[in-house]
Amino acid sequence: MVFPIPQRDLEGWFTTRWLYYHLHVDSITPSFGIVHPQVVECLRRIPGWRLDEAEGHKSITVVGDDEASRSEDGRFAVLSRWRGEVNPILGPDSEVLFSVERAAAAMLGIVQYGIHLSTACLQLRRRNKTPSICISKRSQNIANYSGILDNTVAGGYRTGEDPLQTVIREAEQEASIPASLVRSSARPCGTISYFNYLDKYFTGEKYLVQPEVEYMYKMEAPEGLVPRPNDDEVEWFQLWDTDKIKDGLAQGLFEPSYALVLLDFFIRHSVLDTMSEPYYAEIVAGLHRFWNSLSDGINDHEGSGDIFAIEIAFCRGRLSI
Repeated sequence: MVFPIPQRDLEGWFTTRWLYYHLHVDSITPSFGIVHPQVVECLRRIPGWRLDEAEGHKSITVVGDDEASRSEDGRFAVLSRWRGEVNPILGPDSEVLFSVERAAAAMLGIVQYGIHLSTACLQLRRRNKTPSICISKRSQNIANYSGILDNTVAGGYRTGEDPLQTVIREAEQEASIPASLVRSSARPCGTISYFNYLDKYFTGEKYLVQPEVEYMYKMEAPEGLVPRPNDDEVEWFQLWDTDKIKDGLAQGLFEPSYALVLLDFFIRHSVLDTMSEPYYAEIVAGLHRFWNSLSDGINDHEGSGDIFAIEIAFCRGRLSI
């Protein structure tokens, strides 16, 4: 399933949007997620949830202990990934309102936050002056996107962490990169935001949507540093040049969020520009969806064009790169 892009199919976009229920927290106005009707049918039988099915704005509100939903674990494949990791749910002023199990976030369509650390080797620049990037291959043993190519370091951040703390933790766990090096060398280089649709590589119901915000960091690899797997989530690390990465994007070899990170990298380094890419403006806009208009645009029927998913097809043959 791909969310219709309003500039191309406004009627389809509205039809798809109104299919979902908006997740609210009791006494707080904004929407915190979008919930598919099949999930709502399950939750309506569980204490702690209140439904409002008014025409034009269907909503489901948390009014009790959401742990009650654990009683329905067996009904949703996505909950088989339950791992005891809790992620923060942020309020209108970026305060932590409550936490939710990572596996349940997609079921409720709640915005999740993560990090990407791209490690570049500037000593091996090509003629086009773009650095080579250290990429990883995800292990065949992990549940989601097994065997797919990914960034040097990537992961979701947990309640009580900030993005840099997550980068430091994940860099040590996944790539054996010392915390002291990350702390002194990693630099923020922007964010991307998007809607992720569960696909064939993801354990879970395929109708679920996952709004995500990724904080991006970059780090120049000092000479002699070779990331090495430090857990069972990574098979190998390799240094790829720009041409090889472009070929991988065209073949759909990369984990979806990392494909978007690479598009942003290409834009920042002028590998992708208005002269070579007819969809340049649309791609830039799609990489930076205004995620908090999830509540503003839908509730008020304004600014609705600010929310659509960038089509992963951009990474699978439509790019003129």
